[in-house]
Amino acid sequence: MLKILIADDHGIVRKGLKQILLEQYPTAIIGEAETADLLIASTLKEKWDLVICDMSMPGRSGLDALNQIKQSTPQLPVLIMSMHPEDQYAVRVLKAGAAGFLGKETIHEDIIKAIETVRLGKKYITPEIAEKLAEALDTGIYQPLHQTLSDREFDVFKLLASGKSVTEIGEQLLLSATTISTYRSRIMEKMGMRSNSDLTRYALENGII
Repeated sequence: MLKILIADDHGIVRKGLKQILLEQYPTAIIGEAETADLLIASTLKEKWDLVICDMSMPGRSGLDALNQIKQSTPQLPVLIMSMHPEDQYAVRVLKAGAAGFLGKETIHEDIIKAIETVRLGKKYITPEIAEKLAEALDTGIYQPLHQTLSDREFDVFKLLASGKSVTEIGEQLLLSATTISTYRSRIMEKMGMRSNSDLTRYALENGII
């Protein structure tokens, strides 16, 4: 019996996705988690065939949860869903071990297609993502500044660019303000930025926020 775990902090999203899944797989068991911590706990407690996880959740991000799942249950396929632009996030999550990337505007048929692809042990990759992956493997092609950041640095970068303070970010990511300040310094150095305003401007220009 197919067991799918949905992780999203918005109840309406979980409800809609659950309805789509049960229409296609009437006998499936559909679990729900509203935070990354609950998602991780559920994957450790129960055996699931597939996880569908939102990229942006309170506390740990979907990317952070993905990294944790890949360490504890590496065989468990994880599909990442996001409202953010595919070209800015897909390559990063696929490199981190995701089984595929879906935009939240993805139509019913594509969601099912992605699930069926993953159930066959393959990755779900759109033509656009395939092109971006090819570019990422070609060292001769310009790499955007934010692609030089580690996954954790990227999470902190997004939050800084969104206007959150070091203290607020620390509380959200469950890290000390000192640790966040260290990440901020690394981000500024890697990206050649001098202020949070520079980060915000870059993020807006590149469709990251």
